[in-house]
Parts: sequence; structure tokens; C-alpha cells
Amino acid sequence: MAKFLAEVTVAVHLLALLLIGLGGFVAWRWPKLIFVHMFAAAWGILVNVTPVPCPFTALENYFRHQQGLGDLPGGFNAYYLYDTVFPKSWLPAIGIIAIALVAYSYVGVYQRWRHHHEEEAQAHPVHLG
Repeated sequence: MAKFLAEVTVAVHLLALLLIGLGGFVAWRWPKLIFVHMFAAAWGILVNVTPVPCPFTALENYFRHQQGLGDLPGGFNAYYLYDTVFPKSWLPAIGIIAIALVAYSYVGVYQRWRHHHEEEAQAHPVHLG
């Protein structure tokens, strides 16, 4: 059971990483999701630039210990992503691309929000006097 729960934790962790990277684009369709994305992005930054542990990694380590295994060697990113999904040497470029994608997605959310409110204002004009 611990192996299954560890695998589910990995899947949820990967979904969280996708939300952090691409959630702003999902908010183009569902604008209120931007607040969830802002929290997720802030959390992602926090756990990657400070010693604050990621709860998903801690949970996976807990399930690994239940199986008699040790902690993930080097953490989640080092174990599953670096030199598996992409070379670790690409990390600086990937970081810049990720920041650019998030910024672009937020500009898109703002543009869509502004356009929606302009349409509402035209549909319901305010008449003074």
C-alpha cells in the first residue's frame, strides 16, 4: 500500500508542478483560478529558493520509509527531473522560460479580465442625471 501511495504522491506532485508552470494559462478560461495559481507559484518559489521543505516530497519520503527505503536522493526535482526529463545544465534556461511563461500568462489573465469588464460596462451603461 505504501508503494501505491508513494506513486500517487508523485503523480500529484507532477500535477502541482504543471499547475505552477501553466496554471496562469488555465486561468484564461477560469479567471478565479489565478488566485490558486498565485499561491502555488509563490509556494514553488519558496520551496526552491529557501530551506522550506515541500510537503509532497516529505509525504513521498514518508511512504518510502514505510517501504524500507530512504529519502529521495537529492529531492524530487533531482530524482525525477534532472538528467531524466531534461539535463540539469538546462536549469537556468528553464527557470527563465518558466518565469516568462508565468508573466505572459498573467498578462493574458489581466487582458481578458479588462476586456470582460469593458464589455460589462458597455452592456450596462450608467446614466447620470
